[in-house]
Amino acid sequence: MLLRMGINLKAVFLKRLKMLRVESRYFFLSSIIVLIISCQTVPITGRQQLILVPAETVLSMSFTSYRDFLSEHNVITDTEEALMVKRVGLQIQHAVERYFDGRNMSHWLTGYEWEFNLVEDESINAWCMPGGKVVVYTGMIPIAKDDTGMAVVIGHEVAHAVARHGDERLSQGLLAEMGGVALSAALSQKPKETNELFMTAYGLGAQIGFLLPYSRLQESEADRLGMIFMAMGGYDPHGAVDFWKRLTSAKVGVSPPEFLSTHPADETRIRSIEKLIPEAMRYYRK
Repeated sequence: MLLRMGINLKAVFLKRLKMLRVESRYFFLSSIIVLIISCQTVPITGRQQLILVPAETVLSMSFTSYRDFLSEHNVITDTEEALMVKRVGLQIQHAVERYFDGRNMSHWLTGYEWEFNLVEDESINAWCMPGGKVVVYTGMIPIAKDDTGMAVVIGHEVAHAVARHGDERLSQGLLAEMGGVALSAALSQKPKETNELFMTAYGLGAQIGFLLPYSRLQESEADRLGMIFMAMGGYDPHGAVDFWKRLTSAKVGVSPPEFLSTHPADETRIRSIEKLIPEAMRYYRK
């Protein structure tokens, strides 16, 4: 990512280096090296992203947060809707595992402990924490409607997780709000602030502020990845268009202008999804 910043990067770098004292140059050089080696590539899309947080630490925090969330909410286990969440979730899980295994990238899912739960909440929402910890709210059931719609939901949320979008947001937060300190240092020095940053980065905290859960780029990326995963799971990608139309119709009030929203405008998203169908159909097997 840093290597694509333009032909003037070298000149800017040398000018900045000369301005620093000798003892500061080592820190500056080390920081640049860390940023370069911390760049990763998102599966399928090939986009470069900056990840500064260790996966092991993130997974540990994720599993703890997930357990705490479930303990504070009513988890539904004995209904057809709950069974649908688990049934579709397993299909998406197997599709993701096949995709990564087929490309010798199974290590990308190291430490995953998949889990799919339906939680009683009227909000039209769902999310996936790092490590495959998925929650679907009951308010999402009428919008999902059936297995195909649920595959759109879970495929999209799982895509956020496997693309490490939350890790990317957390890394940005550590840079912007804590000066780029390591996650372990941030946890020991400012545990409350770091936990809030963690929750916000993964879409469980406040969604107003400098750092929002997911950018429009990440949302569009999750749409693409999610459609491929649902297709590999045996669900027709055309169902994604129907799902987003139902979701649009269910919205109450007026949506904010696209440039003020972290999600693509409904019309923009539906048009983009329609364009993604031919690619996703190449992975589709009934």
